[in-house]
Amino acid sequence: MKRIEATIQGNKIGAVSDAINDLVGGFTVLEGNGRGSGARHEIRTGRGTGMVTAEYNKVAMISTIVDDANVEKIITAITDASYTGKGGDGIIVVSSVDSVLNIASKKSGSEAL
Repeated sequence: MKRIEATIQGNKIGAVSDAINDLVGGFTVLEGNGRGSGARHEIRTGRGTGMVTAEYNKVAMISTIVDDANVEKIITAITDASYTGKGGDGIIVVSSVDSVLNIASKKSGSEAL
């Protein structure tokens, strides 16, 4: 089993969610602020008379655990849904998972997914 964690632009959550919804048993979305290679947006100050560069961008991390056979298909779906061609599209990390236990059903391994 593998854990896939994709950090993407905050405005791409819906597209990525739709792309992987039928491919995975479930996933978690965490929204927050991040700083990477993407350009940060300009925001108005106080009374709107000046502009400053935001310190962080709005990002989301989508996390799921899948069988090894599905990894490439899910990575492709995330990439296609979040791609803009500009710096800051995001990053996908895949790591090995030794064990999974579904608390409610008491199932473990691939059955827990």
